[in-house]
Amino acid sequence: MKKVIKTDLAPKAIGPYSQAIMIGDFLFASGQIAIDPKKSELVEGGIEVQAAQVMENIKNLLAGAGMDFSHVVKTTIFLTDINNFSLVNEIYGRYFSEEPPARSCVEVSCLPKGALIEIEVIAHK
Repeated sequence: MKKVIKTDLAPKAIGPYSQAIMIGDFLFASGQIAIDPKKSELVEGGIEVQAAQVMENIKNLLAGAGMDFSHVVKTTIFLTDINNFSLVNEIYGRYFSEEPPARSCVEVSCLPKGALIEIEVIAHK
C-alpha cells in the first residue's frame, strides 16, 4: 500500500509530486534542494550553506516517516558544478558517519530555483 509522507519541517513540493512515498518498508524521497521550509525560499550562500540545508531537509523528511539517516540505503546527488564534490562530501559525511549508503553523484546543467545541489534518498525501515 502506498502512503504519502508529508511534513511541514521540509519544503513543500514545488510541483505535482509528493515529498516522499512509503511503499511497505521503503521510503522514496523526492529530491531536496536548499529551500528553507519556514520561508519557502532558497537559502542564500554558497555550496556549503546549501548542502547543509539540503541535509537538514532530508533529516526532517526522514523523521516524518519515523526514520533517520541510518535507514538510508541509496542517495543520488546532483551538482551544478562537480568541482564542489569535496565540499559536499565533507558536509554529507557529517550525516553518514557509519556505514554510509550507496551513492551516485552527477553534474547537471541546472536545478530548480537556481539551486547548486539536489539530493534524493531511498530508505528502508
